[in-house]
Amino acid sequence: MEFLNALVLLSNFVLIPAISYGSQLALGALGVTLIYGILRFSNFAHGDTMAFGAMFTILFTWLLQSWGISIAPLPTALLALPFGIVACIGLVLGTDRVVYQFYRQQKAAPVIYLIASMGVMFITNGIVRFIIGPNDQKFADGERFIIKARTFKQMTGLSEGLSIKVSQGITVFVTVVAVLILFWFLNKTRTGKSMRAYSDNEDLALLSGINPDRVVMVAWVITAILATIAGSLYGLDKSFKPFTYLQLLLPIFAAAIVGGLGSPIGAIAGGFVIAFSEIMVTYAYKKFLKYLVPESWEPETLVQLLSTDYKFAVSFLILLLVLLFRPTGIFAGRSV
Repeated sequence: MEFLNALVLLSNFVLIPAISYGSQLALGALGVTLIYGILRFSNFAHGDTMAFGAMFTILFTWLLQSWGISIAPLPTALLALPFGIVACIGLVLGTDRVVYQFYRQQKAAPVIYLIASMGVMFITNGIVRFIIGPNDQKFADGERFIIKARTFKQMTGLSEGLSIKVSQGITVFVTVVAVLILFWFLNKTRTGKSMRAYSDNEDLALLSGINPDRVVMVAWVITAILATIAGSLYGLDKSFKPFTYLQLLLPIFAAAIVGGLGSPIGAIAGGFVIAFSEIMVTYAYKKFLKYLVPESWEPETLVQLLSTDYKFAVSFLILLLVLLFRPTGIFAGRSV
């Protein structure tokens, strides 16, 4: 019984949140790795692209809520998500036309793209904060929990209750569907195969008649879709605050690099590695250990390696270790 209580406690505060957070990071890292695979540069504006798409999802959610339109018990944000995706596609295609296309024609070095993306990042962040404000924005509605801790206790008779939020369930489900569709698209469709060929060998792809402008456009569209879904799910699961998405850039890039930049499978694996590392290192294990060790061995401290205030330091440390000892990532040599 004590072991079951410990398992439920760990699931409640580590396993389930890590799976949900890892799904959000995986979607974000997929967008980063897709742009790197096609355009060969690290898009520092990706975090704020997520914020931009999520912002429009929130604005349309509020509009639908004011009209009394909902899909209870599910959140209304799911209805607003397509509008956020369209707005985000407009942003990334417009940015590519105004900024990146010029450097592409000049065949600029990747570092030039990187610096340009930093400029886009600051501008996008300013636009988002100007439109929706810098503070936390709540937009979740519908049922909050799939299963509540009190209900779980009554069903099992355990001391610890398991609670699973609707937003966590939606995050995992949507991530699985999005990843399956993406991999089907890249491996089975003609456009997807063209993107993979372009990523593997740009010169050979051009000689075979692949249209580079079409490949770039599709890459940006897919990136915008993934960014909006990831940003909206993160905001739904936690809360929406523009500056948070700027901070998310570190764990997202860490996930992409840990998995191997340019590898979609690596981006997914890296997302879960970073999420589990962050949550497991910052979790206080005092109560968990009380269920497993004799009473005389019960710890007096929180048994917490790092405060939650330093969770992004975990991502930074993992990123440094990977860059030092395996800079190609887990799935080295794989590409889009």
